[in-house]
Amino acid sequence: MPHTRSADRPAPRLRRAVSVTAVALTLLAGLAPAASAAVQEGQGAYGQDAARRLDPTQLRAGLNAIHEAGVYGVYSGVRDGRRRFDGAAGLADIATGRTVRPDLRHRVGSVTKTFTAVAVLQQSAKGRVDLDRPVGDYVPELLPGERGRKVTVRMLLNHTSGIHDYVGDAFPSLLKGTTESLDEHRYRTIRPAELIGYGVARPQLFEPGTDWSYSNTNYVLLGEILRKVTGQDPEQVITRDVIRRVGLRDTYFPGTDPRIRGAHARMYESFYGIIDPPRDYSDYNMTWAGTAGALVSTPQDLNTFYRALLGGDVLPRRQLDQMRTTVDIKDPTGAVTLRYGLGIYSMDTPCGPAWGHDGGVFGAGTWALSSPDGSRQFAIGYNLMKYQRVNEAGTDFDPHPADAAMRDYRDQALCGTTTPRTPDPAAKNRPAEAPPAQAPSAQAPADRPVVLPPTTPALPAPLSGPLR
Repeated sequence: MPHTRSADRPAPRLRRAVSVTAVALTLLAGLAPAASAAVQEGQGAYGQDAARRLDPTQLRAGLNAIHEAGVYGVYSGVRDGRRRFDGAAGLADIATGRTVRPDLRHRVGSVTKTFTAVAVLQQSAKGRVDLDRPVGDYVPELLPGERGRKVTVRMLLNHTSGIHDYVGDAFPSLLKGTTESLDEHRYRTIRPAELIGYGVARPQLFEPGTDWSYSNTNYVLLGEILRKVTGQDPEQVITRDVIRRVGLRDTYFPGTDPRIRGAHARMYESFYGIIDPPRDYSDYNMTWAGTAGALVSTPQDLNTFYRALLGGDVLPRRQLDQMRTTVDIKDPTGAVTLRYGLGIYSMDTPCGPAWGHDGGVFGAGTWALSSPDGSRQFAIGYNLMKYQRVNEAGTDFDPHPADAAMRDYRDQALCGTTTPRTPDPAAKNRPAEAPPAQAPSAQAPADRPVVLPPTTPALPAPLSGPLR
């Protein structure tokens, strides 16, 4: 039975060092499809030719393909001008057989970074934050000494600071190749200063401003800069100045509450087969992610947000232009695979560049992209994470049909088409647009961090840890 929606609501990647030794994955069997969708008519603006108009039949089939490839449940919204598709396929709860619906609330992980970046840029527009000023001028107690003088606010925003990610130290069993920390710390409340301390205590990855490495520590630091210049809790600032300003009804920071308010799917984590069967992490204290990745939202709210942002309704033109000033992310051959701006990235699609971010936390994955002018968006959430298998050599992921299905759905949603893909033996399961990450070595010491291949090869961001 279709789920319908009424009138419109108001208007990267991490080369993360989480140490997991080479593992064998359990490929999850596909479940019987349970699809639902609704389309609202209107004039499209992104690619106005008929071939690019929203095709509910193709979009519904695309969601079913992702589910049939082994992902428990997927829920999505697509918008083109006033025309709209909301669809879902699969299961929200594998124990009860409850099916998903398009508008379920969901943990969106590092999509939070775009919201945090917007709040910082709003303060920049007010003259309270200078993007090229040293971070130590704002929070010297959190980034002291020479680093505090060299790292600028802009370097935090575009991940060129060289500051290490905190996730491995916040979940120490990951540095030994096990996942006990995920359960031990499920209900822990952890303060931002402690998270920042983990990242800052690690050696600098490179001289600030000379390279790129995705780090959640950057965005927790940005939250503390917001606290310093506003005198208010940063999550409250983002809620007031971004979430409420855009009119989002289902987007919020959960604080210390481990539960998601409202209708949501159960969220299952496999961690590349280490957790077998996948475990339900729907309830989780997200203070470990904070302004880097704690937001709850829906596909529909994310579409509204990126439409308002890229349409110029959230930031002054100067700040929006700075947000879209990018650094190139390259693979070992020197090819540009992603362009990361200030809390947002650009990637190529069959119909041109798209802007947005992806996110992943324990059990929940998200991807949200928009046309450059904000006229066409797609967002998708899914409730099974790290389902891929690592190959026998421990050097890459074996191809997984869900990854290809996810890319095809993205292209259909944004462009009205999918494009044939030529296999790349060197990249194996990596999509052409994804920056590669160093794979785990079977000979690596268990007590030394090992960088895995990307957690979700369907996505372009170079994220390979539990928060992206």
